[in-house]
Amino acid sequence: MAFAINMKIEPQPLNDEALQEIVTLIQTQHGYDFSNYAKASFTRRVERVMELAELKSVYDLKFQLTNNKQFFPFFLQNITVNVTEMFRDPAFYKELSEKVIPVLATYPYIKIWHAGCSTGEEVYSLSILLKEAGLLDRCKIYATDLNPLNLEKAKTGILSTKQMRDYTQNYLQAGGKSEFSNYYTARYDSVIIAKELRKNVVFSQHNLVTDGVFNEFQLICCRNVMIYFNRHLQNRAYDLFYNSLSHLGFLTIGAKESLLFSPIKQKFDAVSAASKIYRRID
Repeated sequence: MAFAINMKIEPQPLNDEALQEIVTLIQTQHGYDFSNYAKASFTRRVERVMELAELKSVYDLKFQLTNNKQFFPFFLQNITVNVTEMFRDPAFYKELSEKVIPVLATYPYIKIWHAGCSTGEEVYSLSILLKEAGLLDRCKIYATDLNPLNLEKAKTGILSTKQMRDYTQNYLQAGGKSEFSNYYTARYDSVIIAKELRKNVVFSQHNLVTDGVFNEFQLICCRNVMIYFNRHLQNRAYDLFYNSLSHLGFLTIGAKESLLFSPIKQKFDAVSAASKIYRRID
């Protein structure tokens, strides 16, 4: 998608003042607050958007954000990091299956929040674990993301066949108990996740920067999202998760994320330090 007619444009590097102008403009015009995202990572993403859109200056970017209604969805899709896969980090899912799901089985009804769900691959991985444990019918999974385009794709349950071989290997390494092909139907160059894995998932938009608690959960998964936040925003998210968990509820975060410097670290016990699985104790 190009928003200017140019040949091989190298966009101007962003300085702190220009970046702040863009952050303020986005918040004013579109209601998204990126002020507490990690600066270096966010700067790289904005520069990447400018390159993709063939915008040579901050002025051009501000013009598009202000005047072109089609531009902001494109901006949002490319500013957010949408790296995901089914059974990403198989060791995590193995530990989740062995150490968390048996505890969830003791609840008559299970509510799970998957925050930052991207296009849904990890949500459906969790659905498979719950299905194999005989728990899916009494679960409700609330899958949320900042990006509405991600959510629309996730709702379809449609994935490319190109990744299915890798996903199958991930599933087997995670201790899968069935044939992975039982969980989807192939259609030409795509597959669709089985309806039974989708029926108890509610996809909705939620912004960890501005939105609050909306339920009480026995499990919250938010993996590889907070590495893009600065410390202030990380602490806000951790506090939000704490207040959204039931007593003795579980929180999972990404391999490069940590509760170590969070004010609420004393309120959690490590179930698996290696896989970053924690349990609320306070």
